[in-house]
Amino acid sequence: MKKTTFLMTKEQGLAERRWLVLDADGVVLGRLATRAANLLRGKGKPSFTPHVDCGDFVVVINAAKVKLTGKKESEKLYHHHTGFPGGIRSVRAEDMRARHPERLIERAVIGMLPKNRLSKALLTKLKVYSGSEHPHQAQKPETLAANG
Repeated sequence: MKKTTFLMTKEQGLAERRWLVLDADGVVLGRLATRAANLLRGKGKPSFTPHVDCGDFVVVINAAKVKLTGKKESEKLYHHHTGFPGGIRSVRAEDMRARHPERLIERAVIGMLPKNRLSKALLTKLKVYSGSEHPHQAQKPETLAANG
């Protein structure tokens, strides 16, 4: 008897998408980002195929209340380059939380996605909001535990 491996097509992946809500209130940033990245890729589904976008939409609320352990709040630096000579810019995590708390979670999730063309498509399914309100009620999202 010959065994075959199931490979999902793009159309099948689109049909199985769900909307999920993760509450970041009091959850450690790395654990939340890992959970979100796995849901975006669809790794928990039995039909997971690495080269197909078969994951779910993920809405993260209360991004401003995410927890950073140790001294990361005051010592962790996020760098970016402007493209000009000497244009490296650094921002501390506490300053980023004060101005753009959504970016803390977005940057953490970006780091946990594969570094290929598929990651850009996966990232469009991530929606992060600093407060507890989000505009995706029409999609009837399911609430999941962020750390389990």
